[in-house]
Amino acid sequence: MPNVIGKTVSNDIALGVLLSALATNPDLPLVFRCDGRDLKPGYHVTEVKSGRFDALDCVANPESWTEIFIQPWDADEDGRTHMPAAKFSAIVRKVSEHVGLPKTAHLTFEVSDGVAPMALYCAATPLVQDGQVRIELSPRAASCKPRDRCLEEQARTSSSCCGKTSACCV
Repeated sequence: MPNVIGKTVSNDIALGVLLSALATNPDLPLVFRCDGRDLKPGYHVTEVKSGRFDALDCVANPESWTEIFIQPWDADEDGRTHMPAAKFSAIVRKVSEHVGLPKTAHLTFEVSDGVAPMALYCAATPLVQDGQVRIELSPRAASCKPRDRCLEEQARTSSSCCGKTSACCV
């Protein structure tokens, strides 16, 4: 039975949540799973980068966020095994020392095997299962931020005693 590291399970975690979770099991192998299979044991992190984005959404609301992109190359070289959680954390910390990665930034994983185009994924809360730290990567879908905010508001207000819900803004 899997054991959740941390308090809540999310499908879009921030860097700080990931690093805190990995710190609880530093010696266990870190296994990423996406598209129904585990990344190959020889995967390695080819790039970690941070980006700040400023935009207008589809109804002209200003949006700003920081996102961290981690690029695991899905390769099986030199007979390596999955890297320990501590090694992955050390790679991210080294990058953070040079470029200042904000711990509240959400993560996007850019996964490719070097042949297929990169695909974008978000990460779920790490789980400990079968002596491994496992992270499920889900495809990062497009979304409409005004619609998402409206649906969140509807969910909050529909549980009130009156049952009133606001109309969607888009």
